Amino acid sequence: MKRMTPSGQSELKPLNLVTEIWREIFLGVGMWGALRPILAALLAAIPGFFLGQHFNRKHRRAFDWTLLQIPLALTIVLYIPLWLWSIYDAWRDATIIVSNSKTN
Repeated sequence: MKRMTPSGQSELKPLNLVTEIWREIFLGVGMWGALRPILAALLAAIPGFFLGQHFNRKHRRAFDWTLLQIPLALTIVLYIPLWLWSIYDAWRDATIIVSNSKTN
């Protein structure tokens, strides 16, 4: 039973406060759910290997992009957008994986 303070607000115990802060920081998906998209984007930021796609188990896409980067490496103008897109794509896929795991 919560004790009411004179101002009409309920008293918040330290453990409840920590639990609420944890829930707000990680948006209800837990620490791994919040960090997975960030880790996927960081891995994808390593140029040339498309590790973010491998991290998200999209091996075929990573292999295809690896083959695509060979001719694009000749023109740095086209290679940079592919690299930037792979970072965004890895982050987006990791976010989708986390949201699908929470709805199942």
